[in-house]
Amino acid sequence: MNQALTIFRKEFRDYFISPVGYIVVCIFLLVTGWFFFTTFFLFSEANLRSFFNLLPLTFSLVIPAVTMKLFAEEIHTGSYEMLLTLPVTHNDVVAGKFLASASFVAVMLAPTLLYAASVAFIGRLDWGPVLGGYLGAVLMGAAFSAIGVFASSITRNQIVACIVGMVICFGLTLFDKMVFFFPGKIVEVSTYLAAATHFENISKGIIDTRDLLYFASVVFLFLYGSNVVMQARK
Repeated sequence: MNQALTIFRKEFRDYFISPVGYIVVCIFLLVTGWFFFTTFFLFSEANLRSFFNLLPLTFSLVIPAVTMKLFAEEIHTGSYEMLLTLPVTHNDVVAGKFLASASFVAVMLAPTLLYAASVAFIGRLDWGPVLGGYLGAVLMGAAFSAIGVFASSITRNQIVACIVGMVICFGLTLFDKMVFFFPGKIVEVSTYLAAATHFENISKGIIDTRDLLYFASVVFLFLYGSNVVMQARK
């Protein structure tokens, strides 16, 4: 566990050393801020519904860019083999990198609390759905971070890792929008596989164990896959 925390601190610090981290945060805040305040003043509703509705698609675009270098860069430069000469395991490396990316996503979300503060200052804000929305955002951010870690582990090219991560995240996000293509018997299963469906449930203030289990399962599945891929590389 100490080794995983050491890797976490190193990777998390690197986000703030590299300009890429600041660029990603700025793009995220500009996109979400623009769409949120545009719709807020258009409809004059004291809620963050428009922000949370946009979040799954925004995360699908931004988080793979955050995670694309985690393994791909080290595989490309050959530094991953040097890392394994240290007293660390594949589990330590995967867990440390995942925690760093998930924590960075949480930091990226923190400034958006100003949106809630702005709405509360202007009107009466119902904090229940807001707190639920941020809980769902953290869980979805963790799930997409695990997907990004997996995408980065299967290639040495950061651009390819970003594209693969985006495709998987977009697929999970839009799965519930394509259920009409499936036979009636598997519509329920298709809906359950959609990340946006579970996020929307939590963002309404409804905390259901099925939604929590879904995000936990996605994290476990893709981190396990990352571990298997990296062990195969060894």
